[in-house]
Amino acid sequence: MGAYFSDIFKGLWSLLVGMGITFREFWKPVVTVPYPYKTFTMPDRYRGHVELIENEEGKPNCIVCMACQRACPSDCIAIKGEKPEGSKKKVLTSYMLDFTKCSLCGSCVESCKFNALEFSKEYNLASTRKEDFYFDLLKRLEDRNS
Repeated sequence: MGAYFSDIFKGLWSLLVGMGITFREFWKPVVTVPYPYKTFTMPDRYRGHVELIENEEGKPNCIVCMACQRACPSDCIAIKGEKPEGSKKKVLTSYMLDFTKCSLCGSCVESCKFNALEFSKEYNLASTRKEDFYFDLLKRLEDRNS
């Protein structure tokens, strides 16, 4: 009989503790947003997929040194470049990122000595199609500039 009332007392005490926590949290500011109508601004340290950084002329800073492609442990970066006639430098012609393989380790950004890559702040990447996660970063850079 004593155990019966002890269980009831423990249950009531647990309910009061829970209600106390609920009451304290009720007066704190809201930390969620009504997604998708409102979204957060991502902090500076957020790591999205990589993006190309442009120079003053709107062209990518990438010089096709392939350091990011070699540094990628997931083998998700494919770069192509060509050397135009009369030019001493290669020009980036294709920068493909397979985001389905990317582990967001940041090795590509850290290996780039020419300030050509950065992490994007894009986080709203949802799709049911695998093709939506193959990014042509050069085309994305051109689209940003147009």
